[in-house]
Amino acid sequence: MSEAMTANPETVPASEAERRQKLEFNKLQKRLRREMGQAIADFSMIEAGDKVMCCLSGGKDSYAMLDILMNLQKSAPVHFELIAVNLDQKQPGFPEEVLPEYLAALGIEYHIIEKDTYSIVKEKVPDGKTTCGLCSRLRRGILYNFAEEHGVTKIALGHHRDDLLETLFLNMFYGGKLKSMPPVLHSDDGRNTVIRPLAYSREKDIARYARMREFPIIPCNLCGSQENLQRQVIKDMFQTWDNQHPGRLETMFRAMCNVEPSHLADTGLYDFREGSRRPVGGEAVGNVKPETEDFGRLDVLNI
Repeated sequence: MSEAMTANPETVPASEAERRQKLEFNKLQKRLRREMGQAIADFSMIEAGDKVMCCLSGGKDSYAMLDILMNLQKSAPVHFELIAVNLDQKQPGFPEEVLPEYLAALGIEYHIIEKDTYSIVKEKVPDGKTTCGLCSRLRRGILYNFAEEHGVTKIALGHHRDDLLETLFLNMFYGGKLKSMPPVLHSDDGRNTVIRPLAYSREKDIARYARMREFPIIPCNLCGSQENLQRQVIKDMFQTWDNQHPGRLETMFRAMCNVEPSHLADTGLYDFREGSRRPVGGEAVGNVKPETEDFGRLDVLNI
């Protein structure tokens, strides 16, 4: 009697399910690799000899960013170095052993920076107020200084496509600016270059990837528990659009990458008298400033 006829029927569905799951994972991983590789190429994020600092929070986005960057590093046409950095803010109950154990198992160089920014934020921000602004500024300063001290040439953050879109709408709705988070940002003083390798990737794909990879997610007890953040309002709006109008978010992101200054109303970007764009870096357009986002969860580690 053949093996097919004698096989235990109870094992067949499990085996088939595992096969389908593996195929689904491979497909998703290839998509995320392709999107990250395209973003790196389009925006010249990583060059030969770069030392890239991956900022890890313990959230799904930064885990996925590091995982895919390490995967790409193996087959990249140029050599670059990766290190992982986590800022331990001394939040009560923070499982400080999780990230060191995870990173040690990966075999990557890593650093845990211990700074009690939690106490500073709780002291300075009144109860009920959003802690994100101050928390973000403190974290950014600490990480920027660390990068300079350790010869880091690029600082990689885990912001994804949805973060860029949400920030665009937050600035339009609440800040009166047509502004988002750029895939690459050079600070004014030339000290730091920030890159966002997940700029082309969807949050729902990253979340699914994180579940499949079973990353040891660490929740943020400082800002993660705050309700009614303006960013969450935008997230809910996007979720509704994505469910009711598939493809709308993709179209919106394409619009961010296809700007026509002559069809807006910014006299600093377009000379309407002469009918031409103003030169970047000219008198009307200043150099890129360090980021000072004011809305929602815009911390540099992207929980």
